Amino acid sequence: MDEQWLDEQEDEMPAAPKHAAKESDESNLGGANAAERFVVAEFGDATPPSKDSAFPMIFEGLDVVVTAMIAVIIVFIFIFKIPTIDGSSMNNTLFDGERVVISDLFYEPKYGDIVVISRNFDNTSDKVEQRQMPIIKRVIATAGQVVDIRYEADVSGRRTGTVYVDGKALDEPYIKEPMDESRDNGNVVFPVTVPENCVFVLGDNRNDSTDSRFLSVGDGGMIDKRYIMGKALFRVFPFDKFGKIG
Repeated sequence: MDEQWLDEQEDEMPAAPKHAAKESDESNLGGANAAERFVVAEFGDATPPSKDSAFPMIFEGLDVVVTAMIAVIIVFIFIFKIPTIDGSSMNNTLFDGERVVISDLFYEPKYGDIVVISRNFDNTSDKVEQRQMPIIKRVIATAGQVVDIRYEADVSGRRTGTVYVDGKALDEPYIKEPMDESRDNGNVVFPVTVPENCVFVLGDNRNDSTDSRFLSVGDGGMIDKRYIMGKALFRVFPFDKFGKIG
């Protein structure tokens, strides 16, 4: 009796509508789509870029490189120059064939600076004689200072020269060796006073340098500041000696 009643009750229960099941399936599908949309939003479209879309990126990269190269060229034309050392007059500080970076931007010469000097007011070396080619020397004195070179015998009896500026002997650890009186040390008569807008220069290799001791250099040995092409800042070649110049 009871079993028959249950069977009758089950037969009387209405069946679940088909559209409810469909909605449930769509709901589950919607959740999957939502998750997929979340992943795309979080990590971006995983589709690899086409060749057409890669070209703009390549051109953009080239544009950056070309702009940087132009900027470097402009800097080295108008601000920096890289001359090559010719000769031995600056040994043992600089040697023949080495290359240095020089600049005259906001530059005012002072004692100890190593400078490149042109013997032409337009700072060119085109179609000029060897004696007119640019030279590199060290600034020893500036306008208004008095320079003197005095020779005295050392312990071996050899007479060597000491540079005095305004009556004080210079301590010069950068020179290769003391000036030897027996060598050609120029024809300027000391002491001398450096004129306005000029500097007095010497090479670090005093026994093999044509500098302000010679009347043929500059104006009677004095270098007009207009001839200074720039101060030597860094040695860039050879690479194993790259660095600031002392």
